[in-house]
Amino acid sequence: MLEVNRSILKDIYKKRPEDAKKYDYGLLLVIGGSEFYSGSPALSALAAFKTGVDMVRIIAPKRAADIIASFAPDLAAYPIEGVRLNKEHLGTLISMTESAKAVARENTAVVIGGGTGRSEETQDVILEYLSQVAVPIVIDADGIHALNKNPEIISQKPFLITPHAYEFFILTGKDVSQFSDEKKIKTVQEEAERLQTTILLKGKTDIISNGQEVALSKTGSPLLTVGGTGDTLAGIAGALMSRGISPFEAGQAAAFINGSAGKLAAKKLGESIMATDLIEAIPEVLK
Repeated sequence: MLEVNRSILKDIYKKRPEDAKKYDYGLLLVIGGSEFYSGSPALSALAAFKTGVDMVRIIAPKRAADIIASFAPDLAAYPIEGVRLNKEHLGTLISMTESAKAVARENTAVVIGGGTGRSEETQDVILEYLSQVAVPIVIDADGIHALNKNPEIISQKPFLITPHAYEFFILTGKDVSQFSDEKKIKTVQEEAERLQTTILLKGKTDIISNGQEVALSKTGSPLLTVGGTGDTLAGIAGALMSRGISPFEAGQAAAFINGSAGKLAAKKLGESIMATDLIEAIPEVLK
């Protein structure tokens, strides 16, 4: 069993060659948002940029996309009609994913699920999208709820699932909230093996397993219960996977970066911490 520490960053953040080209370090698609939820995709995108991804494209329903585009000039938000993801959007999602793969020379990953909502049609679209694409994907939040309908589609794909304890229950039927640390670790490993995927269970100690290996990240702060810090974690992981880092290694590094940045921000701001403060602390962690 591994305990994640700063050394993992040395393996990922090596000196860039002088002839580096755009998209050598990733193009991330963030698919999420709905009429009511616009913050989640933006937080994932901003965290991804601070983690070093070259470009982020956000795909969101129009109201959410318009709001997101106003947050920062760095954010490219593509609006799709309607108030939430529906079956009419599936072709657009797939074609934009294929386009991203082509332009970024396969250096592409996706974050999906943040703020999408849990309508039956939206969940069906997410499942169908996941079944048809073959790129590294971080599945978070409402995307995990969608998986409950057919978890077998993630088997042996380069996916990273990032549940908290309740979402883990939704995905697996296992309530680990009262488990001992040892039993929780064993359960995450068993479920990752059963589903043939990589799971990052968020908590006081983040547990990452691909079904064979297990890693623990003990960074963080009790103040990271604030909304949005799961979105930042997903964005960080997506940024790393878009540059070719495996889901298992990306999960470890993302947990370390997110937790360390959160700890720095919490030390400075205490109860006033917000997810945006965590994002601003990421460069300090990467130094």
